[in-house]
Amino acid sequence: MFGWGDAMPVHKLSPVIGIFAALTAFVIDQITKAIVVANAASLSTGIAVFPGFNLVFYRNDGVTFGLLGGAPWWGLIALALAICGWLGVMLFRAENAVETLAYGAIIGGALGNVIDRVRYRAVTDFLDFYINSTHWPAFNMADVFVVSGVGLLLAAPWISARRPIKS
Repeated sequence: MFGWGDAMPVHKLSPVIGIFAALTAFVIDQITKAIVVANAASLSTGIAVFPGFNLVFYRNDGVTFGLLGGAPWWGLIALALAICGWLGVMLFRAENAVETLAYGAIIGGALGNVIDRVRYRAVTDFLDFYINSTHWPAFNMADVFVVSGVGLLLAAPWISARRPIKS
């Protein structure tokens, strides 16, 4: 047990990091999508930011790369919520802060896309990267957090194993 003046034990701090990561990912995703939706008319034709990158307004009713396009929106929501529930359990069982950060980023991003599906029956995508005339499928900040979280989760064993060099 710890009091007001005592430091919180590390094993109690890790879930807080993941929850904060989830909230941060969710808020950033929702703010960026609100800006895009508010400017949908000008973004529908795309705005060149620099060579190789445009801001666009696109609604994707599928999942990554448009897979499962046309699937019932409520089915994709149920699947995402089930996965978020499982990831939430994993977040609280995580052995280190890196894992909780990764789980939090994935959960926050996934819940950001769930909100879009509830509101629009599709996900708002707006980041368009390309080379010449070949475009990567448009994506959003929720996707960035999910992919970054997965990458961090895969790298967690190596990151957590690093120890500072003693002199």
